[in-house]
Amino acid sequence: MFGIEVPIFGFTHKPEVAIEVTNAGGMGALAASYYQPDELERILTDMDAKTGGRPYCIDVLFANKVGQVVPMSERLKALPKQHIDFVEKLLDDAGIPPLPPEVEAEMLREKPPGHGHTEEGVLEVLEIVVRHPQAKFVLSAMGAPPAYVVDRLHSRGIKVGAMAGSAEHALKHVQAGVDLIVAQGSEAGGHTGTISSMVLWPDVVDAVAPIPVLAAGGVGSGRHVAAAFALGAEGVWCGTIWLGSSQSELSPDMRKRFLAARSQDAIQRKYDTGKPLRGLRSKWTDAWDAPGAPQPLPLAAQKLLVAPALKRLELANAVDYMGYMSGQIVGRIKQEQPVRDIMAGMKCECLAVLKALGEKA
Repeated sequence: MFGIEVPIFGFTHKPEVAIEVTNAGGMGALAASYYQPDELERILTDMDAKTGGRPYCIDVLFANKVGQVVPMSERLKALPKQHIDFVEKLLDDAGIPPLPPEVEAEMLREKPPGHGHTEEGVLEVLEIVVRHPQAKFVLSAMGAPPAYVVDRLHSRGIKVGAMAGSAEHALKHVQAGVDLIVAQGSEAGGHTGTISSMVLWPDVVDAVAPIPVLAAGGVGSGRHVAAAFALGAEGVWCGTIWLGSSQSELSPDMRKRFLAARSQDAIQRKYDTGKPLRGLRSKWTDAWDAPGAPQPLPLAAQKLLVAPALKRLELANAVDYMGYMSGQIVGRIKQEQPVRDIMAGMKCECLAVLKALGEKA
């Protein structure tokens, strides 16, 4: 479908990782909603220049239920006092400094939290994407893309995919006209469902045939890729595996914590976005789990609530309170490697496994 050498799709927030996956024969998939529009334009221009004409993917978030998106300047008026007080006390008790004035001013100028999950926000991203001919694939990672969006992307020669956590979700995406489904098992990092990969992958493959399916959730080695092939997938979609790479967005201290994590440390909670999201357990998640903590708000409101807090934790390098989105495969990632070496290892191991299975047959 895309003419790539290896059917490994690498989801990431870091452009350098997407570039490396693409140049190693796979397809890098950049989380576009993570960036402001002017920043995204610069990033895609750089990716075009550094990928030698190879195709890459853009990941967007068509959320079905976002809630009201409110500017950061209206934060104190829009949110329940109980929630604001809880977050402020949590940070004060941890000794986290307030935001520097220049950072606070920058957050006020940016698009409000949750905007990137709205139809308007995604359309702003796509207006940029269609100007970059190497962006050959757009994936909707949270909800079915509207049919008119699918038609427009198709008219520009761009394939469209959608992520599904159940066969029912996958069929809704097919009705919207997508070209490809990513079946994401509950082991995955980030927003995910409740059905495990071993059950989900063949369910989705059977439900949407002959539409191709990529397997996601717990993929981090060539053995996993071979298993995905055995269950009917055409390739794999990976995210967590790149966080341990030397090019990932994690700080050195956070990467150490990531490499020391166990599979059971990747827990599913709603405290960052208001929707179930798997990430590393931390003192932040423990505080929200404690008796007396408020219930998470809807997506846009929860993001508005926690955005300044998460920025404060990041600037303070408070890694014990930071729980980056990670899947359960984190427990198998124990050393830092370049992305190119990770790709080569997955490819070689997959070929060896397939050969061994062929000899056993």
